[in-house]
Amino acid sequence: MSPEVISIIALVAIFAVATALPINMGALAFVAAFLVGTLAVGLSTDDIIAGFPGGLVLTLIGVTYLFAIAQNNGTVDLLVRGAVRLVAGRVAFIPWVMFAVTAALTAIGALSPAAVAIIAPIALGFAAKHRINPLLMGMMVVHGAQGGGFSPISVYGVTVNGIVDDNGLPGSPLTIFLASLLFNLAIAVVLFLVFGGRQLLGRRVGDEIEAEERELVGSGDRSSVVRGHGAAASTDTGGSSEPATGVTAEQVLTLVGLATLAVLALAFDLDIGFVSITIATVLALFSAARHKGAVMQISWSTVLLIAGVLTFVFVLQEAGTISYVGEGVTGLGSPLLVALLLAYIGAVVSAFASSTAIIGVAISLAVPFLMAGEIGAVGVVAALAVASTIVDVSPFSTNGALVLANAQDIDRDRFYKQMLGYSGIVVAVGPLVAWLVFVVPGWM
Repeated sequence: MSPEVISIIALVAIFAVATALPINMGALAFVAAFLVGTLAVGLSTDDIIAGFPGGLVLTLIGVTYLFAIAQNNGTVDLLVRGAVRLVAGRVAFIPWVMFAVTAALTAIGALSPAAVAIIAPIALGFAAKHRINPLLMGMMVVHGAQGGGFSPISVYGVTVNGIVDDNGLPGSPLTIFLASLLFNLAIAVVLFLVFGGRQLLGRRVGDEIEAEERELVGSGDRSSVVRGHGAAASTDTGGSSEPATGVTAEQVLTLVGLATLAVLALAFDLDIGFVSITIATVLALFSAARHKGAVMQISWSTVLLIAGVLTFVFVLQEAGTISYVGEGVTGLGSPLLVALLLAYIGAVVSAFASSTAIIGVAISLAVPFLMAGEIGAVGVVAALAVASTIVDVSPFSTNGALVLANAQDIDRDRFYKQMLGYSGIVVAVGPLVAWLVFVVPGWM
């Protein structure tokens, strides 16, 4: 059996085992890289370690460490509170605020599941209190996270742009970012119109409280009115019983640090990993005791996942598997068909497995036919990136599961079926639309 075939079988096994069992796909990928690399490809362990993505690992550690500190010192809560105040009591704007805040968090470096884990409880608390469709609110949060997820300083963005650069493909980090943002924004508009957003227009945050008070006064229950006022005071910020506090010096310093990261990484092209970990360390120095646990909040499971998968992708390249598959796929005919097939593969697998992992694999598989120059590389990469991430609305994905777990005052089985139906539509239609929007124009 050829090394190419053995490595493909190993790749399928990795996804199958990681889907069926709660084992980190990165750990499986490291094992496969070692076994396939040494036994089938003839690589030494030093050769395999040379494929370890050290720069990307540093970036993941730096940005997640920085974000952990921002969360611990209340900067994230500050951003959420400030954004919510912008709606000025208009209920129809609340889903859009949640979309925007989650997009902003992932755009500045937060991992998508981390951003959803922070915002979903707040958003779904608003949904329950103000009678907003929980499916609308939950999906707005997930699509917001994916919309901001491909900024040049985000985890997705760094991963995709790194693969493009390493393979000598023409790239455009800004185009990839805007493609994902605008695509998810378009989905959000459809969501808003289909799932009750129009009925929210004209409503204000206090309308439900006033209607409840009128009912209680009519029934003569004055004590319930008083209790209602107390409850309203503690939940108007999304269910939190803690009072809003002023801005601290540490929060201001954190905001300055985040802005500095964006400027140094984007305007001066400094390494994101070194810059982010430097800023995080400086912030930690100002409150060492508070942030001593921030290192434990680094998403080590994601670091392991990405490092393992990309190390195995390196072994695939050394084995000639990427070229082998690329030539086989190219043999199907038109590059347009190849791009569409890869987009659907990315979407289907990502609905059940890691989006970050499948993005790296899908783009790597596309490299051989993109190198031929018969089709626009930037458009294909954008389509693969979008198709592999919009399906994170699936209840089987981390983001979808977080939404399902945080939904309030709902029939959970019914909500699960609604999410399943919606994610099925996204998987079936999303890759096709992404292909039509990003790939077809580059072919014509």
